[in-house]
Amino acid sequence: MSWVDEVKWDEDGLVPAIAQAENSRRVLTLAWMNREALHATVAEKRAVYWSRSRKCLWRKGEESGYIQQLNSLCIDCDGDAILLIVEQVGGIACHTGRESCFFRTYQNNQWEVSDKVLKDPADIYGRRS
Repeated sequence: MSWVDEVKWDEDGLVPAIAQAENSRRVLTLAWMNREALHATVAEKRAVYWSRSRKCLWRKGEESGYIQQLNSLCIDCDGDAILLIVEQVGGIACHTGRESCFFRTYQNNQWEVSDKVLKDPADIYGRRS
């Protein structure tokens, strides 16, 4: 059995992929991978995900420049989740210009923003109409 066949793909052929910063161990991103994305991640040594909305491969940082360089790749005990230990180039993982996509914390019966914007998304992606 191939290593990729050990992954328990869902009914859409996807598996959740969590990116964690090697230096801080902070969770940066939760995205999805298909077989092609997983193979590309290993081959390119950078995070490559499957965009469910665009229905295509998405190389993290292809527009922003904030790529995730792969340091190690793990699979959980059930084989149904992937963990990427990465170096987050430029320190921004979220399209909102923050370090992590997990920037809201539950407090006082609501979600409160806990991380500041490091760079205005308009400066990262340009002004979109």
